[in-house]
Amino acid sequence: MNAITASRHYPWILIALLWVVSFLNAADRSVIVAVMPSIRSEFGLTATQLALVPAVFFWFYAGAALFSGRLGDSARRTRIVIWGLAFWSIATGIVPLSTGFMMLLALRAVVAVGESTYYPTATALIGDWHKPEMRSRALSLHQTAVFAGAGLGSVLAGIIADHFGWRMPFLIFAGAGLLWCLFIVRLLKDAPIRHTAAEERTDEEPFRIVFRIKPALMLFAVFFLANGVANGVTVWAPTFVHDMLGENLAASAFYGSASINVAGFIAVPLGGLLADTLAKRTPIGRFYTLAIGLAIAAAMLAPMAWAKSGAAVGLVLIATTLGKGLFDGCIYAAMQDVVPPHARATAVGMMTTFGFIGAGIAPLFVAKASDTFGMAAGLGSLAALYALAVLILLATRGSTRRAVAANATVIA
Repeated sequence: MNAITASRHYPWILIALLWVVSFLNAADRSVIVAVMPSIRSEFGLTATQLALVPAVFFWFYAGAALFSGRLGDSARRTRIVIWGLAFWSIATGIVPLSTGFMMLLALRAVVAVGESTYYPTATALIGDWHKPEMRSRALSLHQTAVFAGAGLGSVLAGIIADHFGWRMPFLIFAGAGLLWCLFIVRLLKDAPIRHTAAEERTDEEPFRIVFRIKPALMLFAVFFLANGVANGVTVWAPTFVHDMLGENLAASAFYGSASINVAGFIAVPLGGLLADTLAKRTPIGRFYTLAIGLAIAAAMLAPMAWAKSGAAVGLVLIATTLGKGLFDGCIYAAMQDVVPPHARATAVGMMTTFGFIGAGIAPLFVAKASDTFGMAAGLGSLAALYALAVLILLATRGSTRRAVAANATVIA
């Protein structure tokens, strides 16, 4: 491949390289979900204590993302991706040293700090390389790795844990991350950052840029709600199926996790395609796609309250994830529609902070609700939060349209 051809195709080569990194990011995160029943038994945890394991991860991730996103706007983005991958892979490999509940929480917090470096910087890097008319599709293809990694990762972790104990999956996934880090170290390339008319000065502090963009703040709230609901379902669904059907870890991960991630893998590219199509018809087409996806997700999740079998749970999970997948396929492109390149990693870092705070709270809410009303009702009630996010998106259409227009003109 000559230099000209490589340059022409590099934006898509980048997607392929980062797809694997994103896969590993999600897979490392999903191991804990697959082995939660084993951890509960070994450490004698209550439902609330068990919910704290992923909750602490997401809260530390949230806090760290605020700063790692800012780092993505001030340092070479490719270096942040590579060093972040190495850090969280090593941290994942240390988790099996846990000898008690508190040590497990502490080590998972370290993993969270490492993983927080990835998405703010990676999505900004993709946005640097891809033109606006293709941006949703590029980001949505990258986003499919989250569902592939979470789905396949949880099933593989369950199979490995059934045969070798819950600690072994962490070691295997850590090794895979370090090997990929060595492979991509010379292949990732930074793109020049272009500035837009939305920036008064290109050297202005990115936090200040983001805070004055009202639709960006709106997306923080929407991501808080949507990510919270999705994680509440993702964390508890495998354990719900395990307890309902008495299946082993591999089977419960298949029914309660793989179903979610297969549906998401299918829906996310459709969300990117729909968003790019609607964006040609209206400046806020990507925001309409967000609303459509969450409206479907809300309507399909509510029946979980009446689910009485593993098959019913699986159908609800597939249906609601098809809607959430449309949302996931364009959420990062929507943020890039209103935030200039100079501040995109910061904006995604801030959005991630809000989203992962919600992701940490929702599993605790489901745990508490399940004590009183049952887990089916607790999971089904989360549909109301999806509906609230839809209302926020529709209520802020005017300010969103103005922000998109201001961010559309490239000046350098």
